[in-house]
Amino acid sequence: MPVDMPGNRDVLFAPWRYDYLVSDKSASACIFCEAAAAADDPDSLVVSRGERVFVILNRYPYTNGHVMVAPLDHVGSLSESDEETLRELITTVARAEKILTETYRTDGLNIGLNLGAAAGAGIADHYHIHVVPRWKGDTNFMSVAAGVRVVPEELSATRARLTPLFAKAGS
Repeated sequence: MPVDMPGNRDVLFAPWRYDYLVSDKSASACIFCEAAAAADDPDSLVVSRGERVFVILNRYPYTNGHVMVAPLDHVGSLSESDEETLRELITTVARAEKILTETYRTDGLNIGLNLGAAAGAGIADHYHIHVVPRWKGDTNFMSVAAGVRVVPEELSATRARLTPLFAKAGS
């Protein structure tokens, strides 16, 4: 909720971002390897596991339903993955496209990856593909104007909504 500040400026507080902002980003642990090895519980944020790839919610999403598809192997580029992994990767991204479009009634999706730190990869040593739902009129102005994002659905609710859909789509 915006708060009226002196000088007639509104400030939207996003305390959930604080942990990320002050976290040690130089830590050697890979969040994708940790998630791949974790139990299937809500804290893992994993919504689907395949033989070679898995789907995980973005802990700091751009929008509701923002997922990432990553290989189980700790590799930094597509060219390091074998053909079977790449096949399962693109098939899983296509499943995510269908599930997110139908579930969130999106008008479009941003699907992409950043390879290497210079390209903006937050985790440069373990590639992952972002699948981000988008809607007409959604310009992410809050990110640009206020440095925060408005994501009305909590991650636990997103995980509860998507996990059974990925399980159903995989069978």
